[in-house]
Amino acid sequence: MKIGNIDLGYRPVLLAPMEDVTDIGFRLLCRRMGAAMVYSEFVSCDALVRMVGKSLKKLEVCDEERPVAIQIYGKEPGPMADAARIVVEQAHPDVVDLNFGCPVKKIASKGAGAGMLRDVPKLLEITRSVVDAVGHEVPVTVKTRLGWDHEHKIIVELAEQLQDCGISALTIHGRTRSQLYSDQADWTLIGEVKRNPRMHIPIIGNGDITSAERAVEAFERYGVDAIMVGRATFGRPWIFKEIVEKIHSQNGLNEETSTQPSTLTDENEQGAGLSLDWKLDILKEQVITSVARLGEQSGIHHVRRHLAASPLFKGIPDFRQTRIRMLRAETVDELFEIIEHTRGLLHQL
Repeated sequence: MKIGNIDLGYRPVLLAPMEDVTDIGFRLLCRRMGAAMVYSEFVSCDALVRMVGKSLKKLEVCDEERPVAIQIYGKEPGPMADAARIVVEQAHPDVVDLNFGCPVKKIASKGAGAGMLRDVPKLLEITRSVVDAVGHEVPVTVKTRLGWDHEHKIIVELAEQLQDCGISALTIHGRTRSQLYSDQADWTLIGEVKRNPRMHIPIIGNGDITSAERAVEAFERYGVDAIMVGRATFGRPWIFKEIVEKIHSQNGLNEETSTQPSTLTDENEQGAGLSLDWKLDILKEQVITSVARLGEQSGIHHVRRHLAASPLFKGIPDFRQTRIRMLRAETVDELFEIIEHTRGLLHQL
């Protein structure tokens, strides 16, 4: 599957853009685990135009994580086009992605993110303005939802309109804005968009990809060109390795026959077999990386909720108290002591 000239290989699995999650450290880890492409946290176009330091920092990209997409959001064509130019000039991303899907109230209620689904003419105007501004340099893509609510599931028609604006790929989250993240993601309309004979750009499906089995189903049942994984990566960055290995095994692929370049370059990782100890060590590495980038206090605060959400710890008796300790940990030593304690408990199960 290609986005523009970027070859992402056979049935690629992408890391979804998530605020306060997909910083450069986490992106690098997920690429190493097998993610074919990673996305930045979303960045406000208005903040970029004002050259706000915190937002500019989100544009930091390193070669080891490529291909990487920078995602921006806003509600006016001019600032979005200007922000896209800044992104290209400063980050040199492989893709510029437009966020028309964020359901968070403080974003959507102001007309940005999924709020754009209530003003399709402006949504399309923004898309055209960004494509005109930077589309000759990098592919422009869009991430959106089925519609604003159950009565306004507009994605089938909207997908054609976005394609006509010149985007290079479309990611669809299988919920409306009003659903937020509740209920089960509905992939039927994603499949309908993909089956539309007038669509020729890649369609990326997103929503409730929580296992390798669901990933395979998304490809085989709905025919999408790629899938995107979001919240299921919390405390489980190896989900990419699980999915990629499942896809390759089901289709008789190996490292020699796969068209997707392997990101599992470490021999220990390639032969790790996803053991319990290996997974716990990956979580510890995530802590170390976060602390190295942000300092101990901020790094711990940033990463500890990932650990507390890890499915590794399901089944531990009275894990609630251990989870609370994780969420309150303030030092690396304290957090590692908790991880090692849980390691012992897990080996006893």
